[in-house]
Amino acid sequence: MWLFEVSCVLYLAAVCAAQTVSSPTQTQAVTTTPIVPPKPELKTQWLDVFAYEKVTFRCTISESLDRTFVWKRDGTEITTGSDPSLSLTEDGSVLTITATPLHAGSYSCSVRSKNVEGPSSESLTLNVNPNKPKPTIRRSSNYDEMFPGESISFTCSIEVSTGWEYLWYHNGQKMDTNGNTYPISTINDSNKGQYHCKASRGSFYTDNSDSTSLKVSNPPSPVLKHQNPWLDVFEGETLEFRCEVEGTGWTYIWFRDKHQLQNGPNIDEDKGILNIGSVSQTDAGNYMCKAQIISRGVITEFSNSASVIVYKTIPTPTLSKVPAFDKMYFGEMATFTCKVDVATGWTYWWYLDGTQYRDDKEGKEEILSLGPSDAGDYTCKATRGKISTVFSDKITQVVVEPPVPALKNVTQWLDVFPTENVTFSCVMPENSPWTYLWFKDMVQIQAGQDWSFNPNGALTIASASAKHGGKYTCRRQLQDRAVISNASSPLTLRVYDQKPTVSLTRAPALDVMFPGEQVTFSCNIGSSSGWEYLWYKNSIPVKASERSYSINLSGAADSGPYTCQAKRGSNAVFTTDSSQVSQLQVKEIPVPDLDRDSQWPDVFLTESVKLKCGMKTHSELWTYTWYKDSQVIEASNHVSFDEDRTTLSISSASPEHSGSYRCSGKLKRGLVNSTSSSELRLKPREIPVPVLDRVTPWPDVFPNETVKLRCGMKTDSKLWTYTWYKDSDVIKASNHVSFDEDRTTLSISFASSKHNGSYRCSGNLKYRYVSSTSSSELPLEVYDEKPKVTLIREPDYDQMHTGDSVSFTCHVNVSSGWEYEWHKGESLFPTSGNQHKIESVQKKDSGSYTCRVKRGLKSIFYSRSQPSVINVEERPQASLVLLTGWSEVFSTDSLVLKCEVMESQDNWNYTWYKEETKIADSHSEKHTVTPQNDPDQSHYVCEGNRVGRPSYSKKSDSFKTKNLLLKRRVLLSISGCLFFGIIGVFLGCIILRVFRKPASNDDKNEEDNLFLTMAQQKGCDAPCPLAVYITDASLNAPAKEGDENGTICSETTPLPITTQEDQAVTPDSQETTETNGGLLSFQK
Repeated sequence: MWLFEVSCVLYLAAVCAAQTVSSPTQTQAVTTTPIVPPKPELKTQWLDVFAYEKVTFRCTISESLDRTFVWKRDGTEITTGSDPSLSLTEDGSVLTITATPLHAGSYSCSVRSKNVEGPSSESLTLNVNPNKPKPTIRRSSNYDEMFPGESISFTCSIEVSTGWEYLWYHNGQKMDTNGNTYPISTINDSNKGQYHCKASRGSFYTDNSDSTSLKVSNPPSPVLKHQNPWLDVFEGETLEFRCEVEGTGWTYIWFRDKHQLQNGPNIDEDKGILNIGSVSQTDAGNYMCKAQIISRGVITEFSNSASVIVYKTIPTPTLSKVPAFDKMYFGEMATFTCKVDVATGWTYWWYLDGTQYRDDKEGKEEILSLGPSDAGDYTCKATRGKISTVFSDKITQVVVEPPVPALKNVTQWLDVFPTENVTFSCVMPENSPWTYLWFKDMVQIQAGQDWSFNPNGALTIASASAKHGGKYTCRRQLQDRAVISNASSPLTLRVYDQKPTVSLTRAPALDVMFPGEQVTFSCNIGSSSGWEYLWYKNSIPVKASERSYSINLSGAADSGPYTCQAKRGSNAVFTTDSSQVSQLQVKEIPVPDLDRDSQWPDVFLTESVKLKCGMKTHSELWTYTWYKDSQVIEASNHVSFDEDRTTLSISSASPEHSGSYRCSGKLKRGLVNSTSSSELRLKPREIPVPVLDRVTPWPDVFPNETVKLRCGMKTDSKLWTYTWYKDSDVIKASNHVSFDEDRTTLSISFASSKHNGSYRCSGNLKYRYVSSTSSSELPLEVYDEKPKVTLIREPDYDQMHTGDSVSFTCHVNVSSGWEYEWHKGESLFPTSGNQHKIESVQKKDSGSYTCRVKRGLKSIFYSRSQPSVINVEERPQASLVLLTGWSEVFSTDSLVLKCEVMESQDNWNYTWYKEETKIADSHSEKHTVTPQNDPDQSHYVCEGNRVGRPSYSKKSDSFKTKNLLLKRRVLLSISGCLFFGIIGVFLGCIILRVFRKPASNDDKNEEDNLFLTMAQQKGCDAPCPLAVYITDASLNAPAKEGDENGTICSETTPLPITTQEDQAVTPDSQETTETNGGLLSFQK
């Protein structure tokens, strides 16, 4: 314990000593070496600013001290309390200024620490622009108008200061982009409008730039003008067109029937001029133009069109006359008109009785006062440039004096009573529309209260009196013509007293009338004149006093019963009885109904069309006006109307008849018009062209073969029936030609040469007079006889040998679509093509071969070839034999093989094969095998060849060789052993005979039989031991394992032994063969 206490005391003492030593050193450093703050670094983003833009100065030092930042402008310390535009962060290192021109100057900062101020930073000079900047907007293209598909780019820039971000506005709406460039790659209509930009930096924004306007409009439409006074021309005349469009920089493209014309000497693409120097039929068509600016890729739509008509023949002028009277009277005026309906710009030449007397441009000849010299035959002709017509038909003009009228008393008496009606009639012997002039006592009578005139040539005295007495005459004046006749013979009138009766008439006397019409009631008295009339409706007086009462109908309120009375006199009024009642019925104007007068909704080109317009009631009272696309329709070549224009008929519909049709009614008797009917849309369709196909798939046929052709439309074929033609002649059904229900299919049951030709068809719309153009032609060829079928054999040998290859080809000389049948004798082969091949014939393939062709499904057409006979014999067999005998084994190390063709006396060459590979340069009947050319065991085959037939034999059986050298050594060893063994036996026998004792007869006999004599051996059937060894079957057997056969069986080249060699080693062989290896006795 005490040791621990001592250690603690020593430690504390050491600590105290250390503190005591260091304290005087520290005190001395503070008092003698003050700390100077480092030089700060002053930073800001930009020094060129604008009024009211915020600027931030940042003062930084690298050391961490207890310090205060001092800010100065132009060397004067800045205090933030007196200037609200200045602010400092909490640590004073960041000065923020909301700039005004007063804040411009050189700014710096320093650090003050413990009353010691360090060096100032590098100063930064702040420039304050008093005005906000205004960006400048520029565009890449300065065209006044841009066209859809072009591109443009806007650029916004500020030349003062940096660090700007840009804001873009389109029609006052901010766009989502902030770069100084705003590109538009493909202009469309939505891009048009006003564009401006402005810039921002921090929270400061510049003023808006000036706006620039982007105008986007479609390219202007070019205007096509023809420079000639006419568009209907004749061949050889000239034409010139000019294409004009607003603006500059355009070039021009010309079109005829919407097909572009190639530039040439007749086209000035820069000036837009097309000049056709000599018009031909190919120049007819609809001309249009387009304008383009190639550099901008802009092209306009088509211009208006100009339809050029080119006439082949020069027309004949038509001569007419107004008035169109054959006979005219002295003093009248006549106007002749010469007109050419085709083309314009004509000059007309006038002839009277064949003599030319004037020309003019209008085609009119006026004769103000006809006289006797003006009578005759009038003709005319027309010229235009170099074109001159033939003479018109003549008009014969007759000029005579006016006839004298006859005056008649229509009332049949000339003495009348007061108030009686008197009527005179002035009659002209001619039926021309004459008007009348009346005279009493040679004084002309004017229509008035005392006299009235009838349009039919009557003078009426409504109420006769004494003053009406006198002599009456008349003259006639031709209506609308300045012709007055001489006076008629006179009639004298006398007046008496009589009471008249009253009758009420209505004009027009119709059961039904409509608003807008006028009706006139007339109150008629049977005699006399001078009557005053009283009018009543529903028995209520009406303010009217004339004999006629006219009402302009306004509606159904004008309907009702009307009556009249007549009165005359002022003091003693004489009133007649009331007239009969006239019932007037007024109905509202109906709206016509427009319907198509056909049971089918569609119309084809050239088809007739009828549209029917009519009122539901009283349709017979109306006539109708027709409109197409709001234009009034007039009668023309293909458009006509019935009597009341109730039906519009189009005799041959064409594309120009497409449109919206409507009609309105007009009363026949007045100016009342109905509103228009509902619209009916008419659009003629193109007449389709039928398609002609073969049902029978081949274009050429043979006698009695069936043919089918099908004609049909691609769509709605069942609505059509068809007409068939062969070489432009209409085909009718006959014994061998028939059609199906709609004549869609033409069937020829038994074709013959008369059916040769080109077939086509045309369609006829069922129940309608619509016919199509003809289809394209389809040729049909009918041969005079059946096709020739040829059987071709390759090779063409009648005698064949087994193993040969033969191919038969069935050939038809014409047409196609054949199927083939193959026959051997009467047997049918499954082969279906035009070839039958036997890869390796056998004897069973001998026989007669034919082929037959057929085509068609229902009616099958056959034709058979001539027979082809082949005879197949067995191919000769090659045989391979071994020629090397066993006696030669000891003297040679090779084998000789021989090949021969059995049962053949012909000369053959031979081909040798080793292991199925042909041996080169070996063509003789013999082949030698040595250990050098056959070190391994191999199979040999041979084959005979020659020039004649058969050209080769069957291959021989396979022959397999063995190791000749080994077998030879084995045979030599065995032969040596046998040889020395025999010598030893002989020597032993000699020694025994010399040294042995004589034996008994029995022993002698055994000794005598020890060896066979030559005679005994020849008569013995037992084989020679060597022959037994050599012909042992085991030597020719396959090699076995070493443990079974010993070392001899392991040799790789066994000695071949054939059965023929075995036959050679027999007791019947030659003497040398007999003794080979045999143990022969020396006994004879």
